[in-house]
Amino acid sequence: MSLRTVESRRDMAEFLALADRVYPPGSGHVPPLRAQVRAWHRQGVRLAVLRRGGRVVARTTLHTDAAFDAKLGGKTQLFGLTEFEEEAAGELFEAIVAEGRAAGRRSVFGPVSLLPNQSGGVITSGFGERGFIDSAWNHPYYPAAYEKHGFARRFEADTWICPVPDEAVFDFDDARLAAEGLEVHRGERRRLGEQLPILREMLNAAFAQLGYYTEISAEQLARQTDGLSFLLDESLLLYLTKAGRPVAFVLCVPDISVFVARIRGDLHLVNQLRLLLTRGRYRREAVLIIKGTVPAEQGHGYMRLLSRELHRGLLDGGYHTLRSTYVERSNPGSAAQFRAMGGRPLHGYTFYEKAL
Repeated sequence: MSLRTVESRRDMAEFLALADRVYPPGSGHVPPLRAQVRAWHRQGVRLAVLRRGGRVVARTTLHTDAAFDAKLGGKTQLFGLTEFEEEAAGELFEAIVAEGRAAGRRSVFGPVSLLPNQSGGVITSGFGERGFIDSAWNHPYYPAAYEKHGFARRFEADTWICPVPDEAVFDFDDARLAAEGLEVHRGERRRLGEQLPILREMLNAAFAQLGYYTEISAEQLARQTDGLSFLLDESLLLYLTKAGRPVAFVLCVPDISVFVARIRGDLHLVNQLRLLLTRGRYRREAVLIIKGTVPAEQGHGYMRLLSRELHRGLLDGGYHTLRSTYVERSNPGSAAQFRAMGGRPLHGYTFYEKAL
């Protein structure tokens, strides 16, 4: 068997349909939005499938990124959107490795969609807990298959789940607000286009030191947040300025994972309307997508202030549960907010790399 590039509409339909077979309804998997997958294909990302007897048994993307190569210190073959039937794992990984070798790559790394600071990964525990948007969920045979075929874990992490306590959890001396020129800002649907560049500046500064992170461009951020204004709960997007300078931020969104799983990621116009009409049902659980403080202002308790305001927003909005996308185990300080709320790790999380 060999990887065949997705070219026709039929190829794309088969690429998308594989996940529906691998993950039947109720499995816990939340698929990527089909519109996003099609957009990547139009942008030139190579989507590929593996067939056995004419039947698709595995799929992946094959792509590269110069900034990520520089971060890891060598040419890397990236792969993503990677799903496979259990018996097809060996052939799939052999084909990915062969592609990397043929291109003169130092290693293969993934699954990433399209980079680890965007989406991807494999869960290694917590299989009984459902997945959620912007995070992975897979069968237990996935990590076993990767490791059986010589892949090593990179950037091990955990996702988190927290109750939203009825009582205050985070304290902050409000006298500091005036003394230090601090002002908390909330997201605004009408001004989101103005606010996103502010968030991007802080995001790139706050995460630059992390081993997996590559700077996100304005174009990449626009693609990743396409439709955010439609989903936004304004009290869950917060950023802090100090004497007018942005210094910290946190972005949460209502958890529409159950809806996305039910529609198999096909958020076409009619399903968008259905979500709009029923979105009140999805204002009970939230997902923390990302948070950070610019390096020069870390250690001053500013994230604690935003955590306090976020907690108030969750309570006022009637949310009872908060999930968080993955936090590296080498960064325990970032998980302190979740521990303070009585949270616990939800899924073990990792990426995989294989040297060539």
